[in-house]
Amino acid sequence: MTDLNATFVPQSGGPLVKPVILRTHLSLLVSDMERSAAFFEDVLDMKLTARGPQWIFLSFGRKHHDLALIQAEQGAQQGSLGLQHYGLEIQGDLDELRRLYAMLLTKGVEVVKTTDHKVGFGLYFNDPDGNRFEFFSETVTDDEEGIRVLGEHNAPSEAFVLDPLFT
Repeated sequence: MTDLNATFVPQSGGPLVKPVILRTHLSLLVSDMERSAAFFEDVLDMKLTARGPQWIFLSFGRKHHDLALIQAEQGAQQGSLGLQHYGLEIQGDLDELRRLYAMLLTKGVEVVKTTDHKVGFGLYFNDPDGNRFEFFSETVTDDEEGIRVLGEHNAPSEAFVLDPLFT
């Protein structure tokens, strides 16, 4: 076994390594794996890629899994600490968010809110266990410009109207 401290920890004052993130995945404890898998297959068009007795993996189609659904213990309840939301950047603009908003309503998904982030727009919704997700569309794609714009505003504006038909 390798002693990571002796091999990889820099001596006093040396530089620390910083991660280069290539992709992410989310792992959720859920009350009913099958119900949750069906939700994500339907609402996000994910594909089931693997399963075990206590877990299901789903993918958007480019990697082996983007979402792991883990069966929670019987009787587990949504807590007040933990995941606030998981953001999913969409391909498209505000019109695409309007279409997604309509799709969520058609499927009976709880839409929580819409937000103007000043660098894009967010559409928040809950899965069957109350985990919050966000579809977001960036309007400012340059990171330095985004930092500047966000620095000019203390807080995002609460809501914007996606479409008068859906308010």
